[in-house]
Amino acid sequence: MLDYDYPLYRPPSEARSLIFQVTLGCSFNKCSYCDMYRTKEYQERSWDEIRMEIDMASKHMPETRRIFLADGDALNLSTDRLLQILEYIRAKFPSVERISCYAMPKNILEKTPEELGALHDAGLGMFYIGIETGSDIILKKITKGATSQTIIKACQKAKDSGYLISCMVILGLGGKTYSKNHIEDTAKILSTTSPHYVGALTLHLDKGIREEFLAKFREPFLPIDDADALDELEALVSNMAPSSPVVFRANHGSNAYPIGGTFPEDRQDMLQKITYLRQHPELCRPVGFRGF
Repeated sequence: MLDYDYPLYRPPSEARSLIFQVTLGCSFNKCSYCDMYRTKEYQERSWDEIRMEIDMASKHMPETRRIFLADGDALNLSTDRLLQILEYIRAKFPSVERISCYAMPKNILEKTPEELGALHDAGLGMFYIGIETGSDIILKKITKGATSQTIIKACQKAKDSGYLISCMVILGLGGKTYSKNHIEDTAKILSTTSPHYVGALTLHLDKGIREEFLAKFREPFLPIDDADALDELEALVSNMAPSSPVVFRANHGSNAYPIGGTFPEDRQDMLQKITYLRQHPELCRPVGFRGF
């Protein structure tokens, strides 16, 4: 029905959401581990295009409850344009319960508290934030365009404005060399920010991005294996100490071993499952069945 500009990405938890592409691509598009939008030039779609698609979708799916604003950079739009979109969506979809989007730390920090509050009041309720790692060494190597401190500030700013935040981290992002540093610092940043949701993925370098990643890493990159990934997962779960409940999931298709639970009450259950999985490597998801 909607004329999407592919590739189109959305978080796994938005699988049943209606998606409107209010921007195309990513305004930064330099993260060395990510090739999601390398085939696109960043564009902000016109109001006429967006309004037409909202009108069209509302006629066919008027009872829609969840809406995701794509592509990777909807929050880069001006606050006035976003307010226009949000207000129109709420007028056309009276049953909508949640509107969400990806959000880079820099885009959150560029909005004033008043702007974030106005957007939240207009219906934008959840940000998906790619933390990836808490290590400043690795953040620089992967050209993330953020530091651990700017990530912490962005997450806290979003939470202070009432947003739910779901943060992604990537197992194996520092390779074997920086594995300890990666997990210890990532546990610290997750403990400090205490996101409402955390999703752990495992690094996978597509052919189109691999050479760039290796070049920017500026030293030999030694990828972790499945056993190492389980070790990283165990260390992350052991070291996280959030100040409020956090729903933790490592069930993305890229992971060799899926686990999940809620901190703090499920920590020991998750650690026991990791111990069990280590004793039963036959339960590892075959590479051919992993979704990257």
